[in-house]
Amino acid sequence: MIVDEFLDVVDESDKVVGRSRRSDVHHRGLLHRSIHLLVFNSSGELLMQKRSMKKDEAPGKWCSSVAGHLDSGETYDDCVVREAKEEIGLGLDSVPQKLFKIEACKENGNEFTWTYQVTAGGPFVFDPYEVTELQWFKLKEIDRLIQEQEGVFSSSFLKVFRHLFQ
Repeated sequence: MIVDEFLDVVDESDKVVGRSRRSDVHHRGLLHRSIHLLVFNSSGELLMQKRSMKKDEAPGKWCSSVAGHLDSGETYDDCVVREAKEEIGLGLDSVPQKLFKIEACKENGNEFTWTYQVTAGGPFVFDPYEVTELQWFKLKEIDRLIQEQEGVFSSSFLKVFRHLFQ
């Protein structure tokens, strides 16, 4: 079941200018907000989630450990904590380290995106509606797959991954 929640619509400066249903925001290409959380283990491997085929965006593609939209009225920091628990069962006692903010653009679905990172080893429990698989990847393996296999990763993850190594 796809939930059509309300999201804040923002302007080019990431200031809230309204609120609309998620489906409308995406259909009209309105600017809005999201988070990505990169979960690393003690060996430096990145936990990746394979998105469920039931998802309306990038179904079946590998994505960040956690990714999600801010609900209307929610802060980036509150969203990352909520999404970590909802998507992979990771309870965070505090807001993880903020890495960078990506400006809204076509490649990331017109989303202003704050990316965070945390070190955690699990165990993880995922929501099968959201995620079909979790797997640890070496960063070099991700880079190799990007070069060799088009369409394996969500476009928003590719934007985050490239920004990570700028």
